[in-house]
Amino acid sequence: MEIHLSSTRGQSNLGWLQSNFSFSFADYYNPSRMGFGVLRVINDDQIAPGKGFGMHPHRDMEIITIPLKGALKHQDSMGHSTVIKKGEVQIMSAGMGLMHSEFNASMTESVQLLQIWVMPKLLSVKPRYDQKQYLLKENDWTLIVSPRGEDQSVMINQESFFSLGKFKKDKNFSYKKFNKNNGVYLFIIDGSFSLKGKVFNLRDGIGIKEDEIIEIQAILDLEVLVMEIPLLN
Repeated sequence: MEIHLSSTRGQSNLGWLQSNFSFSFADYYNPSRMGFGVLRVINDDQIAPGKGFGMHPHRDMEIITIPLKGALKHQDSMGHSTVIKKGEVQIMSAGMGLMHSEFNASMTESVQLLQIWVMPKLLSVKPRYDQKQYLLKENDWTLIVSPRGEDQSVMINQESFFSLGKFKKDKNFSYKKFNKNNGVYLFIIDGSFSLKGKVFNLRDGIGIKEDEIIEIQAILDLEVLVMEIPLLN
């Protein structure tokens, strides 16, 4: 296992933006934390009311946003102007290039979100945007990102599968990979679990490269994000 405890993440506080970085990003650089396979960025952000990121460019990156609290206003050079909130997932395939902005949609409450970057399978594709709602199943996995948009998930330009799991305290459960050659990175959104005899807590990240089936026990009521991604050679 590759273990990235919450307390070991990089940090940034710009006043209007508080961030924790699971992998090297912006001014945080750690040569041993450059990603996991094609998973390059997991940023745990909190944005102050009315604040956000102005228009800026991206290319050749799959950018997934998962709000955890509040609502986020999105605009981009493809003509989209939307609001995304908890219970929804957003993806941008930046491809050959796009511009976008993300602002807190509220003037009174902060917004909390995960922004995740995955290196694409194909370069210089036509940029694409998608946003969908999901309803978490109880004591089960809910697929939210997949290569072909399976089970009403958003589609990603990569052989990657993202699932959210919601499990009750003391529940034993497992995750089976869609592709046995992929690696799996687990990120705890809420609660805690036991895995391979170790206990992990809020915002801890764990990468597993070889196991096809991962056995887990929820210690507290749990919400966990599993990112199944191709490994780099």
